[in-house]
Amino acid sequence: MSALLSSVRQRYFRRTSALRSVCAATVCALSLSACIDVSMPDYKRPDTPAKASWSDQKGSPVSAAATIEPDWWKGFHDPYLDTLIAKAIAGNFDIKVLAARIDVAGTQIGEAGAGALPTMDIGAGASFEKTTHQTFSKQYNLATQVNWDIDIWGKVEKGVQAQKAEFHASEADWRAGYLELVSNVSSTYFQILQFDDQIEQQQKTLETNRQILAIYDGQRRNGLVPQTQVLRQQAEINRLTNQLLDLRRSRALANNALCTLIGVPAGEFQMPKGHLQQRVQLPSVPDGLPAQLLARRPDVVAAEFRVLEAYDLVGQAKLAQLPTISLTGHAGTASFALTDLLKSFTYGFMPSINIPLLDPGVRAHVKVTKAQSTVAEQQYRVAVMGAFEEVENALVNLNSHKQQRVELEQEASRLQIVADQIQSQLRLGVVSQLEVFETERTLLEAQQELLANHQQILSDTVLLYKALGGGWPSVDVQAQVKEH
Repeated sequence: MSALLSSVRQRYFRRTSALRSVCAATVCALSLSACIDVSMPDYKRPDTPAKASWSDQKGSPVSAAATIEPDWWKGFHDPYLDTLIAKAIAGNFDIKVLAARIDVAGTQIGEAGAGALPTMDIGAGASFEKTTHQTFSKQYNLATQVNWDIDIWGKVEKGVQAQKAEFHASEADWRAGYLELVSNVSSTYFQILQFDDQIEQQQKTLETNRQILAIYDGQRRNGLVPQTQVLRQQAEINRLTNQLLDLRRSRALANNALCTLIGVPAGEFQMPKGHLQQRVQLPSVPDGLPAQLLARRPDVVAAEFRVLEAYDLVGQAKLAQLPTISLTGHAGTASFALTDLLKSFTYGFMPSINIPLLDPGVRAHVKVTKAQSTVAEQQYRVAVMGAFEEVENALVNLNSHKQQRVELEQEASRLQIVADQIQSQLRLGVVSQLEVFETERTLLEAQQELLANHQQILSDTVLLYKALGGGWPSVDVQAQVKEH
């Protein structure tokens, strides 16, 4: 009976000692933590210059949500363009890389949170030993150990929050890549169609100049014009032929770029010929665009999430200055005979506290994370200022090219009237065939400029939609902070 009471007293004493050790360690840790600055102010978006509206603001402001549709490219009313964009979204490898990075960031959230969970190791072994004049000895052992670093200060949780911010930033990177891809497919498609029209018109211009050359050559033989006039016209044909070859080369390179965008090996896909003005309609961009549309830009959203990530990493580094408390339990068995291995066991429990009093690396890391946080804030401001410039430039280009379109249309219309009248005068014998060809050449050049202007307006519209966030919903990063 006395032996039983003694055993109970020993177990009680061991448990009481362990609890006292844990309590003492906790009190000591709390006392030391009061001497360390681990305060963190509430997160605030980095300040940037304010911008209430754009410089060419016209009309009353419109709703940001109603300005740009998520599938804004359908405003060009071109089913073939819709098909190309669908292929690109499904097959482009750059967008797949960005999607894979989202998966990486998502799994790293679990990895960051694993630091707050207990770890367990188990091992088994055997030793065999023979010494001179001694008998051969052998021993078998089996052991396990459980260790738990208690996250009493929330250091691990800060790391989890930082990784969640990186996950959201990776999602925004994917959206930015998606928007970049759609914009590049659209612009490349418009460019290829423009090349098709330019090649066709260049061939017409070349044929007209050959006819002019034939007239000059006939006049030279009759002594009406000098040889230099013929040579000058031949040189003009050489110039136009060189331009035609360059247009064909540029069309082939643009087609190769389109292949890569839609995820097809270059040269394995040939876009059929078409006419830009017949296929693609100019969408109307509403006046009164609100500056709040920049909240939809994925690159700006990603930059702010990385500011939040840096903010959380500063908090984690500060909390790393505090003492850490660990609980370690171990159990095992050993025997000289394998059959006796599971007959006796030993176990133990050891709480411990680690106080980083003289660890300069910990405090240096706090300074590093603060400096990195400053970099993230400045990068956010760079993204915002760049966004302002891109929108302003897109609006300037779009409005300027639209104004130029009015002048080019009037020029082409008037030259067409001149060409029709010259043709009528030719039938009456008032003018020569040479004057007719010269007029047609001037008209073709004006039509080329009008075609290039059409492509510029389409590309300007794409760049404007891209600069304004391309229809993605706005993201409130500060609301994400509250969810943490």
